[in-house]
Amino acid sequence: MEQKRINRIKEVVNNRQSGIIVVLEDIHDPHNSSAILRTCDAMGIQNIWYIFEKEPHYNPKRIGKATSSSANKWLNFNVFDSTQSCIDLLKKQGYVIAVTALTDRSVSLLDKTFDEEKIAIIVGNEHRGVSEIALQLADVILQIPMLGFVQSLNVSVATAIVLWEITKQRNGKFPLPIPEQQKLLDDFLERAKK
Repeated sequence: MEQKRINRIKEVVNNRQSGIIVVLEDIHDPHNSSAILRTCDAMGIQNIWYIFEKEPHYNPKRIGKATSSSANKWLNFNVFDSTQSCIDLLKKQGYVIAVTALTDRSVSLLDKTFDEEKIAIIVGNEHRGVSEIALQLADVILQIPMLGFVQSLNVSVATAIVLWEITKQRNGKFPLPIPEQQKLLDDFLERAKK
């Protein structure tokens, strides 16, 4: 492998954020899913968790190479068959649970300070939004303030906006610890050979 490629992989590893998991709850359209993967990679987010409780299961490693720009090659996935089991594990691991939804409990994305060391962002189905159980178990419900008549965005667009704000606020405060960087570097070098 060329040194230029190795240096690029090292740079990406160095820019990965620690303590963010993006959870896709019953996303129906694999194209939306792969667009979210592309955003996650661009924002330095490594871990994407999928919940397939109501929607048919698809393999995140095989979806939309064009839409994701092959981001799925570089990301780590975990798949669950229930929202409850997913959130239970996140809470056990110390994650603050944030969901995106328009409710009377919602907080504007612009009013939320993202200083948590561990945060999981749950985005929901294109038509139904996040599930009732996700809303009940959430520590915070986020809404994107909108100035027009439309009060919703495509799930991939909404996710990108939320992740941009979180990344902007965190501003490199939570890099991967050195041992995790080395482990990820070794992993990426292996993936690059394939």
